[in-house]
Amino acid sequence: MFTHLKNIETAFQHIKRFSYLLISGCILISGFALYKSYQFASATNNHVYILANGKALEAFAADRKDNIPVEARDHIRMFHHYFFTLDPDEKVIDANIGKALYLADESARNQYNGLKEKSYYNNLISGNISQQIQVDSIQLDMNQYPYYFKCYAIQKLTRSTSNVNKMLITQGYLRNVSRSDNNPHGFLIERWETLANRDTTLSP
Repeated sequence: MFTHLKNIETAFQHIKRFSYLLISGCILISGFALYKSYQFASATNNHVYILANGKALEAFAADRKDNIPVEARDHIRMFHHYFFTLDPDEKVIDANIGKALYLADESARNQYNGLKEKSYYNNLISGNISQQIQVDSIQLDMNQYPYYFKCYAIQKLTRSTSNVNKMLITQGYLRNVSRSDNNPHGFLIERWETLANRDTTLSP
């Protein structure tokens, strides 16, 4: 009888040790699975897929600080594009200027109002003049905030009888604002002014 009880106790000890090992193994496997799942989720969050023309293109997420110079230059370029790309059509002018004014403060609106008072836009319409801009370079100082910039561009005016090229130099500052549909880069141009806007057209 005692031998039988001893065998039962020994079996119970074996079962208990086996249960501990099994529980420990389950905990280790569960912890490893959770770790790998978190690792996979983190890696997935850093990938962005963009659908373009029916094709899925992979992009990579990055901190904004890594892209500030790129986004800032594009913001400046887009502002100048909208402000200076004009056709002899009042609706086109209003649409482009409206987009530009979302990207800058009252300094841009003041320049727009000044040009409007001088009948600049009416002259474009009456003279059937198209105006385009080509940004050559943008100097950006990231060592101070708001970020100072200077923009160098060529302004092209196309008339029915002639073409005029002007060298345009502007400067201003960029500060951070909330992103929106009208301001996707999250910058606002401040204290914007024109330093030079002179004719560079060569005489025939």
